[in-house]
Amino acid sequence: MTTALTGVLLMAYGTPRSLDEVGEFYTHIRHGHSPDPQLLEQLMHRYQTIGGVSPLHRITQAQAKGLQTTLDTLYPGTYRVYLGLKHAEPFIVESASRMVQDGIHRAVSLVLAPHYSAMSVGDYQRAANTIKGCEWLHVNNWHLQPQYLHALEQRIQQTLKKFIHPQSVTVLFTAHSLPKKIRFTGDPYEQQLQETNAALASRLHLEGVHFAWQSAGRTQDEWLGPDILSFLRELHQKKKDQVVICPVGFVSDHLEILYDLDVEAQNLADSLGMTLHRTPSLNDDPEFLLGLARVVEQRSQMSREKLVRE
Repeated sequence: MTTALTGVLLMAYGTPRSLDEVGEFYTHIRHGHSPDPQLLEQLMHRYQTIGGVSPLHRITQAQAKGLQTTLDTLYPGTYRVYLGLKHAEPFIVESASRMVQDGIHRAVSLVLAPHYSAMSVGDYQRAANTIKGCEWLHVNNWHLQPQYLHALEQRIQQTLKKFIHPQSVTVLFTAHSLPKKIRFTGDPYEQQLQETNAALASRLHLEGVHFAWQSAGRTQDEWLGPDILSFLRELHQKKKDQVVICPVGFVSDHLEILYDLDVEAQNLADSLGMTLHRTPSLNDDPEFLLGLARVVEQRSQMSREKLVRE
């Protein structure tokens, strides 16, 4: 069977769906090596602290469904969305294979991460590329997409209203840290984050950009800093004790948001007498999904225009 539909391979990290899956999930992340018992115990504690399970699986499913609905509204009969996860079912290669089996041989690949790094988005794309019989139209980044920026801007403005004097509040942007070695490979990750932060600072008329890294991995590599906990201590020393955190590098509620920020960073802020609030995550927000739909159409249109020129 053949079809004129263009596929959309929406890719995300994945998450354990219950405490019983935590060990298997982190074994997959570690390329088949089980986490040591002490680390596994710490991970289990983190999941238990946020309620026993991350909402990421449910949110990612809702994002895929919402993106399909939005695409159907804007471009009827044009796209079919498939969800592929890096470390959980449905795995990227499984979903990509099913797409080809369904007769779709042209697809936009879109990772639910705004900023490109060869160590993150590049990994997802390489996984998709292993499936032959499909023309892959990769979206490398969408860190300046207008709906994405506007949705974040609105969330920052709403969160600032929690303070009596919003003009005195420090807005702190965060993203997932990566090994420092990416600086020696020309990786654009840091630059794209700076561009997102600058765009938001301009929209919000902020005097300066404050940025910190979070959720660094437990490896022998040196990771990008400053870490958010260290940065909060520095702000406290400077008597900047009112802070809004906006995790621009993340689009969904998951462990790195609900524990690293809402528990770990919040506990530190409380112990220092700081007032700390986090902006709500984008999740399946309609405006955000509208932005993703436009990213998909733009990438597909670029390919169509190339074919016409050739």
